Amino acid sequence: MQPQFTSQGIVLCLLLGLALSGALFVARLYAVLSQGAKPRRRRGPAERCHLAVFLGSGGHTSEALSLLSALDFSRYSPRTYFISEGDTLSMRKALELEAAKAADASKSGLSHPAAKAPYSFVVIPRARRVHQSLLTTPVTAAVSLCAAIWHITIAPLLSRSSAPEVLLLNGPGTCFVLCIAAYLNRILGLQSPRLIYVESFARVRQLSLSGKLLRPIVDRFVVQWPKLLEDGKRGEFRGWVI
Repeated sequence: MQPQFTSQGIVLCLLLGLALSGALFVARLYAVLSQGAKPRRRRGPAERCHLAVFLGSGGHTSEALSLLSALDFSRYSPRTYFISEGDTLSMRKALELEAAKAADASKSGLSHPAAKAPYSFVVIPRARRVHQSLLTTPVTAAVSLCAAIWHITIAPLLSRSSAPEVLLLNGPGTCFVLCIAAYLNRILGLQSPRLIYVESFARVRQLSLSGKLLRPIVDRFVVQWPKLLEDGKRGEFRGWVI
């Protein structure tokens, strides 16, 4: 007599499905990580690049905007600024940089349409607030991750708009969830930004926690002090870049 399909059978089928899904996810993640950064076609001087940057507040924001100030905004456009919830100072500093760049373009008589390229701000809930208990951090980190997945993975699909091609990171912790969202795109075979992490100038002898976590997974890992590469692990020393 054939056994009947009971609630226990449903549970077993669900567990088997979850196990298989988990195995496939791990296999795909391993494949993505093992591939590393793929060589990309060198852009022509007139080609634009959708640039995104995470402004981590305080000194992190100052360093990130210092990096951006050296770029040609007519080429790196549009620009997307990711900021943490409640960080109005970073938004104000970014607006000041955009205004200064626009004024310089106007003085130089630059009339190319890219000189007036749009920029936007995306607010992400903080993964962990200052002095927040470690017990509640997983909850806020999960909320932050959901927001990052929405803006990097889901929103571009729904709106059919271009996703960022490059994501510039300088810390702190919220940038980690942005990287997780970018890797989700790679696992799903969707367009994913190239991840560039620049360690803070203040880190002379030891990497930050964000740097330690992101070093193995970002496409380029840049430090500003040579001592940080004495362990022989991957990374680039380009001198002071801010």
